[in-house]
Amino acid sequence: MEIQWRQRLQKEETVMNNIICIDIGGTAIKYGVINTEGDVQCTRETPTEAKKGAAALTEKLRHITRELLAECPDARGIAISTAGVVNSDEASILHATDAIPGWKGTSLRNELAEFSLPVEAENDVNCAGLAEYISGNAQGAKSALVMTIGTGIGGCYIEEGRLLNGHTYSACEVGYLPVDGTAFQDLAATSVLSATVAAVKGGTPEEWTGRRIFEAAAAGDTECRQAIDTMCEILGKGIAALCFVLNPEVVVLGGGIMAQEGVLRSPIETAFARHSIPLVADATRIEFASHQNAAGMKGALVNFLNRHPELA
Repeated sequence: MEIQWRQRLQKEETVMNNIICIDIGGTAIKYGVINTEGDVQCTRETPTEAKKGAAALTEKLRHITRELLAECPDARGIAISTAGVVNSDEASILHATDAIPGWKGTSLRNELAEFSLPVEAENDVNCAGLAEYISGNAQGAKSALVMTIGTGIGGCYIEEGRLLNGHTYSACEVGYLPVDGTAFQDLAATSVLSATVAAVKGGTPEEWTGRRIFEAAAAGDTECRQAIDTMCEILGKGIAALCFVLNPEVVVLGGGIMAQEGVLRSPIETAFARHSIPLVADATRIEFASHQNAAGMKGALVNFLNRHPELA
């Protein structure tokens, strides 16, 4: 899919359309209205309650849409970011984990048809990539690999404005990349960091949040520092492997843990260079995501406007 919406044409009188934007996360749904200039008109959050399943979630999406239309009746469309492999041409879920029972096979256009508005959906990491490419730390790059590190590891690749979807819409599912015989995300996701520290120090992974681990490391805890260094080493190795295949100009790292750029940048860059070759390492920038929590909604808007340039 080619990115057509980069900036609006300058006119004496500009009509800014409002779009309902919904980011379906594992624990929370962020939603609101954003106009076609990218200005957030309102934003809210509600629990996903994913374990209740697809039927309950789609009813929640209808409730959200009714709520926003009551306040913004002139909204011109619905833009959705969601986990799972998404057929972005049909706004349907091709594959999903059991985090949301029954999510696979859901047609978001059918579920929201009662509103008679165009509905577009895209994978959440692809949305994060679109947001960074249009107005974040990948802006201006010819090509970009965008990765999110959280419970798992996701990725997307954009080159000259084209989002690489792949034959089955599953290109850049980088979390499944084998690294030392194990899936990348089973070695370097934030959830693995928490589990590793809990195994060494006691307690549960839920108690050892990323924030707690980094605070402990900053206070001199050598075991937490070692766990962070190990994660950075594996991230650098995985990024190097991906760069040999894709050769992006910039790699952008997102996810909540990447707010710790001051701690993570140097060891990740060092590991990346060690597992790469100078030709690639010297020419590849590593950046940290700028949009963070707003990435899903903003990327969903970009995807929507790419597919409906008449509304941009």
